[in-house]
Amino acid sequence: MNKIIIVGAGFAGLQAAKGLTTSSFDVTIIDKNNYHLFQPLLYQVATAGLSPADIAAPIRNIFRSQQNPKVILDELIGINPQLNQIKTKNNTYIYDFLVIATGSEPSYFGHDQWKNFSYGLKNIKDATSMRTKILKAFEKAERIKNKNDLDKLMKFVLIGGGPTGVEMAGAIAELSKKILTKEFTTIDTKTAKIILLEAGPNILPTASHSLSIYAQKTLEKLGVEVKCNTSVKNISESLVETNAETIDAETIIWCAGVKASPVKSWINVKTDEKDRVLVNDDLSISGYSNIFVIGDASHAKNKNSKPLPGLAPVAKQEGNFVAEVIKKNIHNGKPPKKFYYKNRGYLATIGRSDAIVDFGWFTLKGRIGWIFWSIIHIYFLIGFRNRLIVFINWLWSYLTFSKGARLITDDK
Repeated sequence: MNKIIIVGAGFAGLQAAKGLTTSSFDVTIIDKNNYHLFQPLLYQVATAGLSPADIAAPIRNIFRSQQNPKVILDELIGINPQLNQIKTKNNTYIYDFLVIATGSEPSYFGHDQWKNFSYGLKNIKDATSMRTKILKAFEKAERIKNKNDLDKLMKFVLIGGGPTGVEMAGAIAELSKKILTKEFTTIDTKTAKIILLEAGPNILPTASHSLSIYAQKTLEKLGVEVKCNTSVKNISESLVETNAETIDAETIIWCAGVKASPVKSWINVKTDEKDRVLVNDDLSISGYSNIFVIGDASHAKNKNSKPLPGLAPVAKQEGNFVAEVIKKNIHNGKPPKKFYYKNRGYLATIGRSDAIVDFGWFTLKGRIGWIFWSIIHIYFLIGFRNRLIVFINWLWSYLTFSKGARLITDDK
């Protein structure tokens, strides 16, 4: 029986596994976590809108109705393509086909020391730590008398004007200016200063220009100070130095970029400047037609020869494609030779009832955009329970201006 190993249970790996579990293959999923995480809603955990369990599902539970795949909690540390073998922290495994879908991690553009002073957002631990940091800033401010210290505590700097930065900025503004206003007696949470820094001329640079401008104006109405053409020169303890000024802030959040997981440390492959593996048209790697790299770890090109963005729709389509290639190869069929991405649109939410949706041929914005954004995100969540709970939480939050996941669980 053909052995297929999928490393990583994000959007790409999960979709590849789903495409292969209906066949009589020996499929093994290996992941260092025992759950699949719906990353597009991770910022809502970080801003106390949802709990971690609302956007995550155990991998074993996802495949409970199938006889395969096997699920292994372990971490990849090496690949020997000559022997068709991978090495993990606890074992070695033989494969006939290997799918690497190990995702990405925050990139500080060569300034790794900045991670000690700013929070990235890629996993549940990041989100809960960030939630604690944000909520503790208000709690500390409630007992502080010194004005300079108070101003620093009530200032939140977000670096990077992509979807994560925009969504985080809107959510923190909503939290401070609408939700917490009646819960503190000493401080006025409405005076919190949320600053969004973007190195380029516009936030949401991959959206249309008109939607980018709309998103900026909407954020500014929420009380977010948007600063474009502002590059970060240095980050230290409670300080952000830019090309224009130095900002003193207790909470610094990094949303500026990501790099691929370190595939190059496991196998000798060519990568781009973001460590994404340069793959062939069929998403295999050069020299090894039975090894595929998909999702955020992959440098695949669109029809204009530009790298595809690290978005969930891209990852899911790549997972489906690779599953089809493997099935055709095993059954001596004619596998598809080239992956083509079908653009399903670009979405970002701004606050509690505003979002943009860009399909290229038509766009949505405002409340109707937010309704569409909500429907799409609920639909793609894993499991009926998560869909129902997220829907109820969003409905309750919308009607009551409340966020029920405001728990400080870190005692640091």
